Amino acid sequence: MTNRKMSRRLALKRMAAAAGGMCLAGNGIAQSQEAKRPNVLFLFTDDQTFRSIGSLNNPAVKTPNIDRLVRNGVTFTHAFNQGSWTGAVCVASRAMLNTGRYIYHARRDIGTNKEEASVPLWGETFGKAGYDTFMTGKWHNGDLALQRSFKDVGPHGGGMFASTDTDGSAYRRPAPGNDWSPFDRTLKGHWREQEDGRIMHSSREWANAAIDYLKKRGSNRSNPFFMYVAFHAPHDPRQSPRKFVDMYPLDSIEIPPNFLPEHPFDQGQRYTLRDEILAPFPRTEHAVKVHRQEYYAIISHADAQIGRILNALERSGEADNTIIVFSADHGLAVGQHGLMGKQNQYDHSIRMPLIFCGPGIEKGVQNDALVYLHSAYATTCNLANIPVPETVEFPSLASLLFHKEERLHDAIFGSYTDHQRMVRTEEYKLIRYPKVNEVQLFDLKKDPWETKNLAGDPGYSSVVRDLDQKLMELQKQVGDEMELEPLAP
Repeated sequence: MTNRKMSRRLALKRMAAAAGGMCLAGNGIAQSQEAKRPNVLFLFTDDQTFRSIGSLNNPAVKTPNIDRLVRNGVTFTHAFNQGSWTGAVCVASRAMLNTGRYIYHARRDIGTNKEEASVPLWGETFGKAGYDTFMTGKWHNGDLALQRSFKDVGPHGGGMFASTDTDGSAYRRPAPGNDWSPFDRTLKGHWREQEDGRIMHSSREWANAAIDYLKKRGSNRSNPFFMYVAFHAPHDPRQSPRKFVDMYPLDSIEIPPNFLPEHPFDQGQRYTLRDEILAPFPRTEHAVKVHRQEYYAIISHADAQIGRILNALERSGEADNTIIVFSADHGLAVGQHGLMGKQNQYDHSIRMPLIFCGPGIEKGVQNDALVYLHSAYATTCNLANIPVPETVEFPSLASLLFHKEERLHDAIFGSYTDHQRMVRTEEYKLIRYPKVNEVQLFDLKKDPWETKNLAGDPGYSSVVRDLDQKLMELQKQVGDEMELEPLAP
């Protein structure tokens, strides 16, 4: 059940007071003519798993500014990505986010560098509603979609910033003789040369652009804003200033309970995926500690930049009228299940943080309903009293934010290329690997780290059958044309 830190009656009174004249109507917030339309600030990280926030679920990670958002809003603790048709999982996730379309519909509708998107895009919808729209950071979809989405595009970059090629020192490490360092600013990657010759981390560069945008608005606030600030961090190469790496002594890094030297079978190109060759095979505890040290450090560095943006928003005088959404495109393994990347269906890779803060939204609340990240499009439209385009498929979360409903989904769908298909409920997860004829079943209540495969246990045969049927139903819903033979009873 949803964790509420106050009674329903008190919560509704508090929301009404905070909304300053706004009232609940339909699926969102209806505003009086005198009320100002809220701004929207979307803060987005890359490859940040759900279990990476200090005050929420991992005290080992220092995230004081994301913690501020947790204290000041509603955190959806079970938010998911629907999967990917490519190894670059962020491409698919961002296509779904900006179209509001289910995975295989988004693949068609987001457009390319040569073809326009065929549906209204998130930023475009806000722009047509009279919002000033701005983007900086990572886009990783077609240029035409970017140009359509935002009136003002600040500095931005591609899918990732490479340090070395895959034969270089940024890969298959740590290893004897490998001297790659996350704080060596000559190794490129996130360390980006500016026009004046300075070297600046990408996270700081994007934060600077966001802060400059807020400053330039000044007193010219006739229109509300929609800001899309997308960090490349903590995507590899996991680089950050030395002081952030030093925050995580190697001997303090804990090995996760689901650590394995190697995945028990080929889940899909396990020896050739770029993400997977970052560390040597088989995985060692030492290698996993090194990568997790760097992962935590770059998250903390991104958190510091998020803090700078939040402080600038407060100085602007617009914080009290701004909806803040924080999330990531998907998660990451970083040594769990013998994997390093996100091309899998374990929770560490398909699940991410999702936080909503702002006028009318409760504070310090955790909601455990199953949701998709990509509902952010419809939700922010509701909160801003903007009609949701009919093409948007992921449902608004406003009914959950304001306790009109307890649940929106009884199951979550997941996929990865033609290698994996997944269905997850609150209690169980079924993963099918069609190319290698493997099946996994996890009891998530008893085994949240997904360590014990129950698929072959006769006592769970009915669970497998029911989940398999649900998986095929969801395939049709999301436009998945892969044909699966039903699992034998």
